[in-house]
Amino acid sequence: MKAIVLCAGKGTRLRPLTHTTAKHLIPVANKPVLYYSLETIKKTGIHDVGLVVNPQNGPVFKEILGDGSEFGLNIQYIVQEQPKGLAHAVWVSKDFLGDDDFLMYLGDNMITEDLTPFVEEFKKESLDASILLTPVEDPRRFGVAVLEGSRIVKVVEKPKEPPSNLAIVGVYLFRNVIFEGIKNIKPSWRGELEITDAIGWLIENGYNVKGHVIYGWWKDTGKPEDLLEANRKILEAMKGSEILGKVDEASEIQGSVHIGEGTVIVNSMIRGPVVIGNNAVIRNSYIGPYTSVGDGVTIESCEVENSIIMEESVLMDVKTRIDSSIFGKKVKLVRSERKPRTIKLVVGDFSSLELL
Repeated sequence: MKAIVLCAGKGTRLRPLTHTTAKHLIPVANKPVLYYSLETIKKTGIHDVGLVVNPQNGPVFKEILGDGSEFGLNIQYIVQEQPKGLAHAVWVSKDFLGDDDFLMYLGDNMITEDLTPFVEEFKKESLDASILLTPVEDPRRFGVAVLEGSRIVKVVEKPKEPPSNLAIVGVYLFRNVIFEGIKNIKPSWRGELEITDAIGWLIENGYNVKGHVIYGWWKDTGKPEDLLEANRKILEAMKGSEILGKVDEASEIQGSVHIGEGTVIVNSMIRGPVVIGNNAVIRNSYIGPYTSVGDGVTIESCEVENSIIMEESVLMDVKTRIDSSIFGKKVKLVRSERKPRTIKLVVGDFSSLELL
């Protein structure tokens, strides 16, 4: 069995962060979202992974992931030239997949559930497709499945009146008959080949399509608030503390806190769960729960909590507590003492600011 991980999306809902990096590589708890996906796949025993990328972000993924050997995987890259839908992404992976059964995984999904039972069930039973499902409060935002027993009898993409509360999570198992389904569907109103339509074709033509319901935590990290929630969830699961940097006597560490090598904490309170990367400087500051601080970050005379601060950013002398915020790489936020007191900003497209 092989796997394909879909990473060709451009992450428009996460701009401006995604102007300079793929959404799948944005860090959560100081680790790119995609790494969690690859770790989940590896746990199932699958080692051959095709990464579906677009022409613009492909080189970035290759530079960071290489051939996958660092992760114990064999990664190959598949270019989806145009964003023509999930089913189209499967179609362009045909040469890589060959006749193998395969796992399809949306690369910006984060799932805490072990997928090994999902994969083993598919192998043991005579299934043509198996779809991961979970109950949600508002199914209108998702593809939705209708079950009879464990068999899927209907799938609908983002229905105005959902026939069930079971959302399609974004993890699928297919036999290569899915290519017949893709050949027999037409583009949707969005101009895309929808994987739900291909699954619907399988159902209509008598193929065995099963739903596998999970009840654990799952998040599509497509929006800033989703990233922050995922960051909280990962940090919440941290056990114990690891202090590799230097913490002076005037500082206090509370709760689960991981501090990287070369990092210096001076006259500050760090209240976990918090993860701080390597070679950071925290001085005269409070770093509160559910905060991730990347490598090389400098924070002086600030209070921060429930936030993600990416590598080499600088936050200095901010008098108001920073909360529920995401700072990209090499961001600079400082308070000027010069008069007249004005707000001076350089803000990129699609940015979001709240000022007191």
